[in-house]
Amino acid sequence: MWSFRTRFAWHLFAVSFFGAMLSLTLIVLPSGIFAASSTVEATVSGVRFGDHSKTLTRVVLDLSAKVDFSIFTLSSPYRVVVDLPEVAWDIPKISNVAGVVKQFRYGLFKARNSRLVLDVESPVAVKKAFILESDGTSGLRLVIDLEKVSQAAFVKARGKQPQSPPVSSAKTNDVSPSPSPHVLPPNPDGLLPKTVNPSSRPRKRTIVLDPGHGGVDPGAIGKSGRFEKNITLAMAKELKKKFEATGRYRVILTRNKDIFVRLRDRLVKARHARGDLFISLHADSIKNRKIKGLSIYTLSENASDKEAAALAKSANKSDLIAGIDLAHETPEVIDILIDLARRETMNLSTHFANFLIMSFRRQVKVLHKTHRFAGFAVLKAPDIPSVLVELGYLSNIQEERLLRDIKYRDKLGAAIVVGVDKFFAWKDNLRQS
Repeated sequence: MWSFRTRFAWHLFAVSFFGAMLSLTLIVLPSGIFAASSTVEATVSGVRFGDHSKTLTRVVLDLSAKVDFSIFTLSSPYRVVVDLPEVAWDIPKISNVAGVVKQFRYGLFKARNSRLVLDVESPVAVKKAFILESDGTSGLRLVIDLEKVSQAAFVKARGKQPQSPPVSSAKTNDVSPSPSPHVLPPNPDGLLPKTVNPSSRPRKRTIVLDPGHGGVDPGAIGKSGRFEKNITLAMAKELKKKFEATGRYRVILTRNKDIFVRLRDRLVKARHARGDLFISLHADSIKNRKIKGLSIYTLSENASDKEAAALAKSANKSDLIAGIDLAHETPEVIDILIDLARRETMNLSTHFANFLIMSFRRQVKVLHKTHRFAGFAVLKAPDIPSVLVELGYLSNIQEERLLRDIKYRDKLGAAIVVGVDKFFAWKDNLRQS
């Protein structure tokens, strides 16, 4: 039987090897995610769907200028991914799709690359895709014809699909303030940054704020059409100002604009920044629209209730939503990452959650069962106490209205700062005793 030290060393080697190999094959690399956006090349002013036969579905994008594009398909679930250079999205609300398309999403995927993701109900192949020039009555259009195929034909065609090119930005309808870029140098070590000597830590504690969702992944959508991704970003930016105003904290955002960031890359950035605390911000929706109130989650592979399990499952699908191929994410690697979430860090996360809850209860409405447990992927940093704060439910009309209110978000932010202050005071006293 291996000793704990031997097993841990092997885990570190395995994860490091995986991170190195993954960086050679994936479309999204940590070094490119936080780069400043380039100039928008075109505007997409409309997306239309047509059911042209029992087997053929046509998708049309209205463009202001000719752009390069690439298209590929993914399975589990079936998706068609359209990658474009940086474009602005200025499309009206679309209530209907047609043909094989069930639903779609669009937005910023990474720097200089926008993405449209089509969820399709069965295997398809891209029969043809082309730019149609203006005919005097209509402008430029990107036309994509999707044809239903067998599973065998889908697998064969998929292997021939091109890899996606670079990516870009999207216009949204929400509350996020204007972005203030904060660019970090690329992480040289991939998944596992170099170990930091505690004595070399900066005097200020580092707080990593993680605004949930982003870009092509909107998160929950409120009854009024507000996107979770914009509410969490607005909250994170306002909270950053509060922390920095104290003079005691350095604050890093996992994203500072409407851009998609992979779940694993959020953890990479937190560890690269040598974070002392990781706070992920969300505002989800549930079937019961009457339920409202704030809750806090910490990591556990055993969810505290069905609702916690459902929320974790939904949040962990962000990479699927954005059109990421997860074929390389093996169960073995996932087990390694989970194994690295050691008991000490999880205990500290629980203490931190309790301090936040005490602070919140004095300021806002919280759920009766405020502290919950679930297997959220973003909470699996092995050495950073981490919590996920569900600020409220967009499925509740009153709570959605509150979360759009800057005065209410100010109250939430003040409570979070107090909770963080008390946690570090407790931790310092513990160290001195």
